[in-house]
Amino acid sequence: MTTMKEKSILKGFSRLPVRDKRRLAARECADEARAEELFASFEHPSAAIQELLSGISENTISNYPLPYNVAPNFLINGKLYMVPMVTEESSVVAAAASAARFWADRGGFRAKVHSRTKNGQLHFLYTGNKEQLQAAFPLVEEHIRKCLRPLTENMEKRGGGLRGMQLKDQGHILDNYFQLHMDFDTRDAMGANFINSCLEESAEALHSYLSQDSLLSSGHYEPLMAILSNYTDQCLVEVSLSCPLDQLVGAARGLTAGKFVSRFITAVKIAQEDVYRATTHNKGIMNGVDAVILATGNDFRAIEAGAHAWASRSGQYRSLSVADADHKQFRFSLKMPMALGTVGGLTSLHPLAEKSLEMLGQPGADELMMIAAAAGLANNFAAIHSLTSTGIQAGHMRMHLSNITMRLGATAEESQKVRQHFADKKVSQQAVTSYLEQLRKTE
Repeated sequence: MTTMKEKSILKGFSRLPVRDKRRLAARECADEARAEELFASFEHPSAAIQELLSGISENTISNYPLPYNVAPNFLINGKLYMVPMVTEESSVVAAAASAARFWADRGGFRAKVHSRTKNGQLHFLYTGNKEQLQAAFPLVEEHIRKCLRPLTENMEKRGGGLRGMQLKDQGHILDNYFQLHMDFDTRDAMGANFINSCLEESAEALHSYLSQDSLLSSGHYEPLMAILSNYTDQCLVEVSLSCPLDQLVGAARGLTAGKFVSRFITAVKIAQEDVYRATTHNKGIMNGVDAVILATGNDFRAIEAGAHAWASRSGQYRSLSVADADHKQFRFSLKMPMALGTVGGLTSLHPLAEKSLEMLGQPGADELMMIAAAAGLANNFAAIHSLTSTGIQAGHMRMHLSNITMRLGATAEESQKVRQHFADKKVSQQAVTSYLEQLRKTE
């Protein structure tokens, strides 16, 4: 193992062959030879696929596989889906599948997309006359749109393009600071590259206009940043579940339908008001959402960022979902921003992302937004159901039983005996360890 003193700055690392990069990375590990062997063992056996995977990212020395799972029986707007989910957590998939099956018998999920407008901003400084800049903005917008036409014409042919433009004086944040806020419809593409290209071109277009306008040219213009925003508060999807109260009889062991609904709604209300609970509550929603996003080659980090910003839009971080009931009907719903794409990017590069979309019937961006949101609400329902009845750990730890036995080096025969032993018992790391120790003493 190398020490800090033996390390040195690596120059030209990105240009090295994969084997050399792998060797240098392995030197950071306790057993260099074993590490290098392990990194190499996760290379894909197909040279073509490995070349594709390596080309997606930078300084790739191996692959890090995650389980590719499916959750069946998602009935969304009357259509059944087998939903692909990429996650390492078995309980997430089990919860999604269980909730989907439960609600398929009660009408399924109803979903809709309210809008799919995405946005970005040109951030700039301008020291000239603010009132004259605002007054000239209609002409500025016309000039910028004309300059953007070569970039937007293909998107416009598909029904998308630049939807709106605003000049925002942000002098309350920083002296002479302005934003050019622009709204876009990128159709079935996520559209990050399209939006960023338009914003950067707008910076040049604004400069050319200001330079030529005699009233505005005296002010100093300095573009700071041109970048899309992941807070897509006008790209919204909503999904809901509802059923008559009598269809929830027996939904939670030991609870009447009325008591189950009361406890469920109370739990959601707590997540609306308490940030500690809201954070974990929303993480449970994103368990399902992220798994679908990963499986379809979309950017789960962007969706996470937008979702948590949306949860904070009131000034306090709150639950993304809401629940209520009257004397006849139970209702549970989720509304959140979700800028997804089904064409371009990783969706068409990664073979499994492509297969995921095929499995879902080649959905457009709107349909995929509804599917991912339904997976989020399914996980949220399952989590609250467990929390307010049996508790979360009983099912969670049972799903992790195989992980525990693997970590303890159990054989196939021992794992089978462990499963049988804990079929009606509480599962914990300590309990499984103790049982295995006793089992091995008697063998």
